[in-house]
Amino acid sequence: MQAARFLVSGVVQDVYYRASTRQRAVALGLVGHARNQADGSVDVVAAGSAAALDALEAWLWQGPPAATVAAVTRTVCAVPPTEDFVTG
Repeated sequence: MQAARFLVSGVVQDVYYRASTRQRAVALGLVGHARNQADGSVDVVAAGSAAALDALEAWLWQGPPAATVAAVTRTVCAVPPTEDFVTG
């Protein structure tokens, strides 16, 4: 299992971004979280197969219809201690 942290910036809060990310991550078999940050970005930590992480990253660039994504930064991170994908 691999894990990655994605920092997503742009118009990504108050547009159903975290909930949509959770739906996509669960469909891809990933665990982790999506959380709003004080600077208006969304922090996404996900763990699963390399292919699923790549698919999530591609989706994060698009997001839900009301989002306008300016950047997605990906870094390697530790596998999160969870068996689900949560928002917070």
